[in-house]
Amino acid sequence: MTGSMDQPVWLYSTLEDLRASSAEVRDTMGGAIRAAQFGEMSDDAEPMKGDLREVVEIRAHDRDGIYRMMYTTKIGDVLIVLDFFKKKGVAGGATPKVDLDRIRQRYKKAKEQYGTSKGR
Repeated sequence: MTGSMDQPVWLYSTLEDLRASSAEVRDTMGGAIRAAQFGEMSDDAEPMKGDLREVVEIRAHDRDGIYRMMYTTKIGDVLIVLDFFKKKGVAGGATPKVDLDRIRQRYKKAKEQYGTSKGR
């Protein structure tokens, strides 16, 4: 285990939205973020694909629905939480295009604000 990063940067309303979710969802998401701070990846997380491959998606669910949180550690030494939302619809694992577009936009803005990617 490596040393921990500073506190995560929570973009837009991600932290408030997470705080409004159930304890079960907060526990899953919080555990995954803590793991990421120590350079690890939670079993509830996996890298996204394609142009978002440097973004990690955490999946959680409770009796009210399915939730997703996206973060990246590939911008300088900062862990940035890009998005948190309740997934619309209950079937299928694909993230809707409107959500992917929002994540792309937030990732681009985060790179502009927090510097270039590690190792580049």
